Amino acid sequence: MSTFIKPMEASLAEELPQPPGWQYEPKWDGFRCIAVRDGAEISLWSKSGKPLGRYFPEIVAMLAELTSKRFVLDGELLIARSDEISFEALQMRLHPAESRIRRLAAETPAVFMAFDCLQSGSKSLANKPLVERRAALVDLIDGEQDPRLKLSPASTDMKDALAWLKRTGGALDGVIAKKLDHGYRAGERAMIKVKLRRTADCVVGGFRYGRNSKVAASLLLGLYDDEGLLHHVGFTSSIAAKEKQGWTRELERLVQPPGFTGNAPGGPSRWATDRSAQWKPLKPEIVVEVLYDQVTSGRFRHGTRLLRRRPDKAPSQCRCDQLAPPLTPAQLRQLLK
Repeated sequence: MSTFIKPMEASLAEELPQPPGWQYEPKWDGFRCIAVRDGAEISLWSKSGKPLGRYFPEIVAMLAELTSKRFVLDGELLIARSDEISFEALQMRLHPAESRIRRLAAETPAVFMAFDCLQSGSKSLANKPLVERRAALVDLIDGEQDPRLKLSPASTDMKDALAWLKRTGGALDGVIAKKLDHGYRAGERAMIKVKLRRTADCVVGGFRYGRNSKVAASLLLGLYDDEGLLHHVGFTSSIAAKEKQGWTRELERLVQPPGFTGNAPGGPSRWATDRSAQWKPLKPEIVVEVLYDQVTSGRFRHGTRLLRRRPDKAPSQCRCDQLAPPLTPAQLRQLLK
């Protein structure tokens, strides 16, 4: 089994850095994936370090047929359904039944959208500048005919980046900017990400029932700090009515104190009510992505909107630094000195 490589990550910024010296790429709305081939051995790693190969056998088969026998690629797993990229279709793959996975792989095959190359043949590229890694990626993919392997677009032209940003939504989740002269900084926030909306991946650390009801009405959201404590940072109550019974059954199976190990709901507050203290703690297993507007003192100022589940992310990856305000242009320049 190959060794897991932590993907390079991004810091959220208010605007894209100005050229020269930057490469811009679309940010795809799929499962981040590190694909490794060493002869006959092929591994797919999720962002959280979990193996993905069994869930995407068609991608493993495709990589096994490539001309190159040894490589490490960074990319995104995507599934098109009804001519649209479907995150839901990706989630459906994370199922224990192999027969179902095989059926879905045939009915809705995934593609691997490659955007970086850390190794090609016997040559390690992780410490090489992006311009060299991009050239190696193009060389590796050039001539391959399998439609399940795609080369993600890239440009040094700001006009292209702004055009991608305007198309955010659906397949695209924003735009990434990378320094052309930087190496691949595994596990570091060494890229810049610009999105037209602010989202955060949070751990569901607890829930509340509806008033005079035994159906879950709101999810209590948490993020981890540097000491590994899970802090309550807000809530979402935008659970679709048709999904509340299913959510309730799942949440009740996970009830287990303490839920939050740092700041918890119902703490000292002049706004606290008897109801605000009535919540059920959960094992920190569920990760959701929420849309939010403002942050005050490390918490969501208002209720958030539930966007989707994130089974591809580990709870430990949901950290408080997501709520840092987007970098201003001046801060961005200082960071990159």
